[in-house]
Amino acid sequence: MNQLISGMAANFDTVSPMEKHPRGAADNLTGADDGSPSWDVARIEALLDLPFNDLIHHAQSVHRQHHDANTVQLSTLISVKTGGCPEDCGYCPQAARYHTNVENQGMLSLEEVVATAAAAKAQGASRFCMGAAWRGPKQRDIEKMTEMVSAVKALGLETCTTLGMLKPGQAEQLKQAGLDYYNHNLDTAPEFYGEIITTRNYQDRLNTLEKVRGAGINVCCGGIVGMGESRHARAGLIAQLANLDPYPESVPINHLVQVEGTPLHGTAALDPLEFVRTIAAARITMPKAMVRLSAGRQEMSDAVQALCFLAGANSIFYGDKLLTTGNPEAERDKALLEKLGLRAM
Repeated sequence: MNQLISGMAANFDTVSPMEKHPRGAADNLTGADDGSPSWDVARIEALLDLPFNDLIHHAQSVHRQHHDANTVQLSTLISVKTGGCPEDCGYCPQAARYHTNVENQGMLSLEEVVATAAAAKAQGASRFCMGAAWRGPKQRDIEKMTEMVSAVKALGLETCTTLGMLKPGQAEQLKQAGLDYYNHNLDTAPEFYGEIITTRNYQDRLNTLEKVRGAGINVCCGGIVGMGESRHARAGLIAQLANLDPYPESVPINHLVQVEGTPLHGTAALDPLEFVRTIAAARITMPKAMVRLSAGRQEMSDAVQALCFLAGANSIFYGDKLLTTGNPEAERDKALLEKLGLRAM
């Protein structure tokens, strides 16, 4: 896997976006769709600078080349072990060092997880994700997780886990159990990363992604926007993701959910249309990926979510909880999808 892709080659004159990108110029900003590295930060910034209508049209055109434009995958995410994490991620209410309302909970039983997965499937979910608040799992944790993965897989659901940094051999055990996807987000651009997390570095995250790829597991990897980063940093995040070789099969784009007691509580809110632009850039640069509208949906209006689908999002986390923060209820989601004429995959 390519690791950090520096990519700052393209230079742009200080002219307005319309001068940079006349009618049809968006077509010249299309990269390769075969997973080969081709995007640098400046080119992605140029995408984000496009007039909104041009950017959304371009993203929707790319989306329709590779996906059914009116279908959305429904995924459910459960926290199998909550709270007490030793990391210092500034956005996370599960970090032990922050005083939030999240209570530490031991690992759920196999029966609890399977019952939740079965209920999710009955509600229409086709993918079930299991998250745990660890820096990384111990071997005894992996043994329990492989049991859960196998049992959920037996229900006919796609399986995904997010367990932190993996040690050698752990990804292979998860693969053998039937794991389809492993989630490990890059969170933000390398130059902004130290503002958010200090207990692990960017290379740590890339190393785990290499282990996942090496075991033959699909990669689920995205980031969080609205953490006080610049548009340049958002472009840097998308560049990192798009230039992984190959780029992730699944790309969750999260909007920061501010939780009182975490360092990022009180951060200036991101303009919703900037979030939509980020979705569009992810779709254009990673055309075959599932672009997942993830955390933060509860705070989004139906109109903003509709724009995200138009910009190329084709998966949502579905259900009452997204780890420890709220998620729109299933009935509200069903009503929105029906209103938009979208079908579950």
